[in-house]
Amino acid sequence: MSDSVMKANLEVRLIHDGRHWVVCYQTLQIRGRTLPELDQNLAECLRERGDFPDASQVTVFMGFDFETLPTWLRQYAYHYFNRYALLQL
Repeated sequence: MSDSVMKANLEVRLIHDGRHWVVCYQTLQIRGRTLPELDQNLAECLRERGDFPDASQVTVFMGFDFETLPTWLRQYAYHYFNRYALLQL
């Protein structure tokens, strides 16, 4: 990746409920047992909603909600939980 900052088309909240990764977007909650499954399910949801043109590539920033972590754990490299996903719709 270049030195420029990646621009997101969409920003969502990311949590883990103990079994699934969960993306929270507006009134939706999209789940996946793995991150690739989550990405696939999110792409399918966005495709069905029609939020973006068909066959477009969407950059999604998933910001982890640190309030879901125990307080003592929050000090450890929180940025590792944030991620970008490039989704093909």
